[in-house]
Amino acid sequence: MKIYDISQEVFGCRVYPGDEAPAKREDMRMSRGDLYNLTSFSMCAHNGTHIDAPFHFLEEGDTVEQIPLSKLVGDCCVTVQETDLDAAKAREILGGGIRKILIKGPGVVTPEAAQVFAEAGIDLVGVESQTVGPESGPMAVHKVLLEAQVILLEGIRLEAVSDGVYFLIAAPLNLSGSDGAPLPGDPAGGRYGEQNRMYRSRCV
Repeated sequence: MKIYDISQEVFGCRVYPGDEAPAKREDMRMSRGDLYNLTSFSMCAHNGTHIDAPFHFLEEGDTVEQIPLSKLVGDCCVTVQETDLDAAKAREILGGGIRKILIKGPGVVTPEAAQVFAEAGIDLVGVESQTVGPESGPMAVHKVLLEAQVILLEGIRLEAVSDGVYFLIAAPLNLSGSDGAPLPGDPAGGRYGEQNRMYRSRCV
């Protein structure tokens, strides 16, 4: 079984313009005479590979711990998009009947495509960019999708993944009350045994 880690390494990850970058602090080091090594760190909840909860843009929206894990785990479709997604392309992607969509490539989700996804009631949209929608103005796309309870998975790495259908596990850190949360890279951590891994189940 081929396993793909689609998360970014945290301390070298991409950061959305204006967000605070992850910072690491070496609190204890055996090389300095301490009894053990101990590291602490700080980061924005939207650094690197992360999810957006509805609360990110909706005052009364669900926070991270309120998101059903069924929206984050299950079959997903990886589709390569080199140009922006319009409504027609979104409908074509939905033709496969998969409720979790991962977009590989530079294609941007337009408001028109977001509306198609929202009306279809899918679970999740994932992109390699640090934001779903155009970076210069992502709010419209976010609001359309989050109002429809479509979870956003941003900053994924799909360079080693070809188009097709996979089994996705993308449960984030369980940050109660948060508008977003990073995906842990530790396969034994978080709320599920295998975090942000994709298992290829079949090709389409």
